[in-house]
Order: sequence, then structure tokens, then C-alpha cells
Amino acid sequence: LLSRCLLKMVKENIVVPEEILSFCCNGLQGSTSPLRVQEPGEREEVPGAMASPLPTRNPTEVQMSQLVLPCHTNHRGELSTGQLLKWIDTAACLSAERHAGCPCVTASMDDIYFEHTISVGQVVNIKAKVNRAFNSSMEVGIQVSYEDLCSGKHCSICKAYATFVAQGPSNSKVKLKPLTPQTEEEKTEHSIAAERRRMRLVHKDTLKDLLIRSPRETELEMRDGSVAVPAEKTRVESVELVLPPHANHQGNTFGGQIMAWMENVATIAASRLCHAHPTLRAIEMFHFRGPSQVGDRLVLKAIVNNAFKNSMEVGVCTEAYGQEMSVSRRHINSAFMTFEVLDQEGRPCTLPMVAPEPGDGERRYREASARKKIRLDRKYVVSCKQTEVPLSVPWDQSNKVYLSYNNVSALKTLVAKANWALAREKEKVRMYTLEEDKFLSFRIEMSVRIAASRAFSLLSDLRRRHEWDSHYVSAELVQQVDDDDMIYHVVSQTLSRENKPQDFVILASRRKPCSKGDPYVVAFRSVTLPTHPASAGFTRGETLCSGFCIWTESDDTSKVAYYNQATPGYLNYVTTNVVGLSSNFCATFEACEKFLLKNKEDLIVRLQDL
Repeated sequence: LLSRCLLKMVKENIVVPEEILSFCCNGLQGSTSPLRVQEPGEREEVPGAMASPLPTRNPTEVQMSQLVLPCHTNHRGELSTGQLLKWIDTAACLSAERHAGCPCVTASMDDIYFEHTISVGQVVNIKAKVNRAFNSSMEVGIQVSYEDLCSGKHCSICKAYATFVAQGPSNSKVKLKPLTPQTEEEKTEHSIAAERRRMRLVHKDTLKDLLIRSPRETELEMRDGSVAVPAEKTRVESVELVLPPHANHQGNTFGGQIMAWMENVATIAASRLCHAHPTLRAIEMFHFRGPSQVGDRLVLKAIVNNAFKNSMEVGVCTEAYGQEMSVSRRHINSAFMTFEVLDQEGRPCTLPMVAPEPGDGERRYREASARKKIRLDRKYVVSCKQTEVPLSVPWDQSNKVYLSYNNVSALKTLVAKANWALAREKEKVRMYTLEEDKFLSFRIEMSVRIAASRAFSLLSDLRRRHEWDSHYVSAELVQQVDDDDMIYHVVSQTLSRENKPQDFVILASRRKPCSKGDPYVVAFRSVTLPTHPASAGFTRGETLCSGFCIWTESDDTSKVAYYNQATPGYLNYVTTNVVGLSSNFCATFEACEKFLLKNKEDLIVRLQDL
């Protein structure tokens, strides 16, 4: 106690009287413990209390805080989006290099939606960390927010995902070490990163499919009192010389700098259409096709592709060439940016129409309309919170990739939850529950003597589910979307309140493991199809999130887990029938095990006959 009082007085610069100092020193004589001053930020130990471990920080996490100065802003005193893109790319690159241990380059950037603008004097906080490492590429997640130092207000600006590639000597590819997620959030991002990667790879095919199904003729949207502006009048071309300050530590042109230059010419093109100062709202997913170096000349071209009622799309292309003009230009990348013009109250203004040029101009005009539909579908299905998306989303060609993504990612998010509670254990079957917000979720799992790939094949075919699940009467395959996604019409024996059997239209999405340790995934969710509307003989049911995850335990053993997230309308039944429900689940899962073992033996017999 005496030593604590003395230390407190010393820390607060209080003059200690000689009498007290002498008394304290005499009182401490004979003590074997040295007098130690507590370091700043050190926690004081409480006798008898156990030291609680500090949460471990992701080793790839990078945090950046930038004060917005006048040199960073536009004429309105708002942070230039180009400057923000440079900061985002810098933080993401540093995070990627922390994991790779070698130089990394930006390969692509997913869609970015800017929710707010940032004013001079505010602080931009950027957090970047690697979500998952694949063979030679990795996904980096970036969160951007701003902080008002005067009011203490914090607000989210955007969330982005960037793909970086590790480079060794002579630009050779480097095989990356796997990343082990620790927290629930990291496990979720790690699992869903494989789905986002799959979505990037099929992005171009989605646009091509939609263009094939759309009319070839270009139809101009008519607006009262508006005269179409020729797209040629919005064209911008600008050249930039890459100097050492524009290059990263590898000698290549900094990806964030290229993005900033592209945002600059796109803003000029948008201003030429609306004769006002536009605000950048979104950047479409884009890829860097190749590098450029110090001394290169970058030619940036921009033009308004299409103008909708309250927004416009500007296409930007970047090409590079050296000192020799005779050498053909190299295509670095292309991007599509969406702008709005806001009035004094922050509401979007009506924009003039665009008259496209014949040929390529008309092609860009139609592609812009297709991209808008895809962008809205992607933002609606992928970016919304699960509670904000209706149970049954209309399925069509434009959103099939994103519905599949949402289907699998919702199940993977449920799997990564950490607060599952064991509700019942009967022999090999274990049942867990999870209460969260408005949802009650179930997990039933067991080990089965069957190869995971074989169990995956059997459980992903809903046409055979009636063989082990007594709730199913039939399941008809109504559309084979692709090798991994199917749509079924399911008839159930469960009676509704109207005393009618229920039917469902279900999207089944299958995924094989992306890397060692990943499970086989079969995800189910409700969709709506024009060819299968609700009928008078059935009550149309809906499933929010359910499916199987199958882990390999050995060559002939797998762990099979079934997940089901109950919808709010189902909770009243659940809360009054918990005991009966758990018994029902366990009995159904035991029947599932018998089904798997029987068909495993049938397969062995057929192989022996062959």
C-alpha cells in the first residue's frame, strides 16, 4: 500500500515530503521484491485474479489513418475519390506483402460502392487484411471509414475486396503459404473468399449471356423536355508520364495511381454531359491486364457510355507505350464508373440522354444497360444483409451467379458461427442450436463410414431425398442451371395451416473443396420461377438457408452436418415442440445414415460386377 501511494505521487508530479519518503523506504526494508514503476499502457495485476489473454491480432492486418488536407480535396472541399483509391491500394498492398513476404501487385478490384463523401479536416481510417491465400494470389479485404475529430462521429465509407499476386525474381509466380483464420469473422471471410473468387471468374460470361438474350436494337430512353447529347462530346483523352514518384517500391506504376488518373478523366467526361460537378458512386469490378514502368506514357480515354435517369456510366481505358511511338500500345486495364449529380439537398438530379455513336458506341450503350442490371442484382443479392433480402428472390439469367453466391455464402456464414449449443446427443447423432436475432438455427452432425465425395454426390441430388427424409414426397428437376446449380420443385408431406401440402421451388448449389480442409458444400434456398408459380392445391413454402457440409475424416469416413436456419414464421412451432422436433431431426438423420451406407454398398457391388 505504501509503495502504491508513493508511485501515484511520483506519477502525478507531487512533491513527496522527506518524512513520508523516509517512512516508505524504512517500511520497504527487507522486502525481496524490487520497486518497479508501471510502464505506460501496462495493466495492473490484481492479486488472485487470472490474467486474461489479449486477443491476438491478425498478422496481416494493416491500419492506416490519413488526415484529409486541402491538397487532397476537390472544389467542394471533399476528399478526391482518386486520392482515396491510392490510399486503399497502398494499405491493401502492404497487407498482402506481410503475408507473402515478397513484392505483390494488384491483379483486380471488386465492385466498390461509396456511401458517403469525406470533408477536409476529417480522418480516413483504412483497415486491410488478407482473407485467404490461394496458390499464387490472395484476397485482401479493405474497410474504409471516416472519423470527425470534433464530434467524434464515425461512419462507414465503403468495403472493398482486392486480389493481389505475389511476384518473385524476374516476375516469377510465388506459391503462397495457407492462411489460418482465428476469429469467427475471419473464418467466415476465409470461407466465402472462395465463392467471391468463383464469381470473379464468371463475371464476363454473365455479361455475355445477358447481352445474347437482350434485344440487338439500341432504343433510346425518352425523357420529357430532354435532348440527347452525342456521346462524342463527352470523350476525353489524356496522357500521363510515369515518373519515379508514381512508381511503387518494385519500379512498376503504382496501381492506386493508375486508378486515380482514371477517376480524373472519368469525372471530366461525366461533367461534359451534365455541365455540373458529378459525384462518383460506384466502380465496377476490373482487372489489371499488365504492368507499366517508370518512363512509360499512359494514355487514358474516357467516354459516357449511357445515361440513365439519375446516373450515368463512364467507360475508361488505359494504354501504355514507351518512347518509341512505333511500338504498339499495351492495354493496361479498363473500368466502368457510375456517377450521379446531386442537388443542394443531396438528391440525385435528372440527367440528359446520350446518343451513342454508330457501331462501337451502340455496343457500349447496350453493354452499359446490361451492366446496370447486373450491378443492381449483385448489390441487391450480395451486398444486402441477410435480413434485408426476401426469402424467395426471382431467378433469371442476369442474377444466377449472385444468387448462387448468396446461397453458398449464407450457409458458410452459418457454419462459421461460434456460439452453437449442444441440445441433444443420441448415440452418434449430435444436435446443436443457435439463437441469433430473429432466427433459430439447427445443426445435426454425425460420422459416417463413407467417402466424403460419395456422400456429396448422394446428398446433393434432391430427387433421392424422399428415400430417407419422410417429409419429402417428390422433387422434380425443373432447370439444370450449370454443373453446380440446379432448381427443383419439391412437394412436402407437411401440412400448412390451410390443411394443404406445402411445395417449394429450391435452388441447390454444390461446391467441391477449394483446398485441403475445406468441406463439400450443398446449399439450399428458395427462389421464384415464372414457370412454377404458386398453385391453389399447395401452400408455397420458403426456406431461407439450409444445406449440408461434408468433411473428410479419412479415406472411407466423413463427418456429415446438416444446417437449417428457421424462418420467423417457423419459430412459433419450434418453441412449443422443441423436444419433439429434436427427436424428429435425429430420427431423420439416422435414416440418412442408413441411406448413405446402403448406396455405398450398392456402389461396391456394382464395381465388383464390373
